[in-house]
Amino acid sequence: MKSFIHRRHALMIVLSATVPMYGVAATPVEAARTAVAEWLKLLDSGELDASWAQAASLFKRAVTGAQWANAARGVREPLGPLKQRREKSAQQARTLPGAPDGEYVLLQFESSFERKAAAVETVTLMLDADGRWRVAGYFIN
Repeated sequence: MKSFIHRRHALMIVLSATVPMYGVAATPVEAARTAVAEWLKLLDSGELDASWAQAASLFKRAVTGAQWANAARGVREPLGPLKQRREKSAQQARTLPGAPDGEYVLLQFESSFERKAAAVETVTLMLDADGRWRVAGYFIN
């Protein structure tokens, strides 16, 4: 009987140690990576209206959908299709120049395109008012 009780307690300890792992929320960087992957797919496929619609409210207040589409086309079309993209860095921030204080993640990617072998894409994501990570800025050098 004593051995059954010990086994039962051991099982309960193992279960209580594993159950919380299933409910753990993604870190801000992990959540931002998921959001940026979806957003970059839209950008890469030329779905600029959809990329604007999925952007952060801060982004939408700064540029109209038409302004974004014109700017994105002007920057991305000369480069040709994306060949490869690899994350270079990820950084969390609470303050950024010219932006309200909030929760931000800056992701940088080393990218190559058909007509530009080496580029750095910087994507800034913010935790938007709806509780979702959304793109608030995109720059490419």
